[in-house]
Amino acid sequence: MKPLFESFEDDIEIYKRANIHTPPHLHGFIEFIYISKGTMEIGVGQELYHMEKGDMAVIFPGQIQHTQVFDTEKGTGLYLIASPSYAGSISDTLLKKVPVCPVIKSSNIHKEIQFAFNALYEEIAKNKEKGRDIDASSKVLYQSYISIILLRSLPVLKLTERDEKGNGDLIYRTVSYIASNFTKEISLTSMAKDLYVSPFALSRVFSGTFHTNFNRYLNETRFIYAQSLLRYTDQTITEVYENAGFESQRTFNRVFTEKLHMSPREYRKIIRQDLENSTDELFVSTMGTKDD
Repeated sequence: MKPLFESFEDDIEIYKRANIHTPPHLHGFIEFIYISKGTMEIGVGQELYHMEKGDMAVIFPGQIQHTQVFDTEKGTGLYLIASPSYAGSISDTLLKKVPVCPVIKSSNIHKEIQFAFNALYEEIAKNKEKGRDIDASSKVLYQSYISIILLRSLPVLKLTERDEKGNGDLIYRTVSYIASNFTKEISLTSMAKDLYVSPFALSRVFSGTFHTNFNRYLNETRFIYAQSLLRYTDQTITEVYENAGFESQRTFNRVFTEKLHMSPREYRKIIRQDLENSTDELFVSTMGTKDD
């Protein structure tokens, strides 16, 4: 799975995980992020928004998003991702408009949103445990809960028409280009040439919109892809760094150590132990507990 154009095994997922830094990415799903512990910054488009415990973000399909975590305390969040088809009659709104600000503060979150999250989790967890596919009756039930969440969220969100520039927008084209080419040998100059813009203009997208530079963005993208290869495949360390686009194992090890303070080999050993113990990206049935 390449990280900037995300895809999912199912057309609906709900899980709890640590709040982490993620590079700009997009997908065609509606996404809800509820902060159960700590703080996080979420970037949507060119803007960055602060989130605290109890806040929820709503990201519409096709919106470029990224997250940053500056909190020294390890935070967690509840993530719900679903196909727009689960929004029923509201799906047309999701595809034509976007929130001016995607964050709903905790004081404005309706109690029925929490009910719907909990009920949805229980149904999805039960079906996954029994190995059931999503049948017509399950889809109707899931759609009901997601409709509740949206109907209680949309009145709080000020919506505006989508920018019709689409693929012509430089920010969108930047994300698209990296997603398609990060495993290849690329540079700021070669990328600018391919996009028919100046290196200066492209550099300003990375610094002004994504709050980073080209090399860090590229290495972050390769790093996240390498993580998924280490976690879910049996590729050797050499195969992983080559397939992720790193020019040398030295660079790969340096980036990995900077990010996780451990080697790729140590990470693979630890993450596989976690997977065996089912502690990675645990499904949860609540919006937060006392320990959260």
